[in-house]
Amino acid sequence: MDVTEAVQRRTSIRAFLDTPVDDATIAELLELAARAPSGGNVQPWRIYVIGADTMPEFLTFLEGRQMESPGYDIYPSGLWEPYRTNRFQLGEQMYETLGIPREDKAGRFGHLARNYRFFDAPVGLFCFIDRRMGPPQWSDLGMFLQTFMLLCTERGIDTCPQEAWAVWSEAVAEFVGAPDDEMLFCGVAVGHADADAPVNSLRSERMPLEEWATFVRR
Repeated sequence: MDVTEAVQRRTSIRAFLDTPVDDATIAELLELAARAPSGGNVQPWRIYVIGADTMPEFLTFLEGRQMESPGYDIYPSGLWEPYRTNRFQLGEQMYETLGIPREDKAGRFGHLARNYRFFDAPVGLFCFIDRRMGPPQWSDLGMFLQTFMLLCTERGIDTCPQEAWAVWSEAVAEFVGAPDDEMLFCGVAVGHADADAPVNSLRSERMPLEEWATFVRR
């Protein structure tokens, strides 16, 4: 598989099989992903892996706990166009694919809550960053995550990056033993897609190139 094919194939999976992914494979892919660009070679990413042996204990640990205020704004307040429409359309397409109408609030909440089981993936990653880091280092973390997900795609492994975990930041930090100077950015579900799950047929749309790219000529 070349890079172009991996980019085209990668998509966010929201229903996984229980097919295992071993720690050695995850370790190899993480080590390769660390070749991602990093300004000044700072390498700000800090990754905690919840594998098959730990996942049941982690999910039990979360039971009965209350969601928290996220450690950062997942979306800007009063999201404006065209970004608001992009987000809204994806949500509507997803719930239509799932057959959950707008008025079924319980059904929509139930699907949202599946985020916090990693959509039944056997492996989950938690991505932390030092609280003192700035936007350039957050950008580095994003490049690391994309590199990791493309490497997974190359190996036939599926993923779903999940900023939704920001509302469990304190609980996650407690479970994985992250120090106080680290903050949670996101989780990543890792495993193999359930090909029979309708939600996995969803492919988000992208705006046309001319709406966001300008070729400057004089």
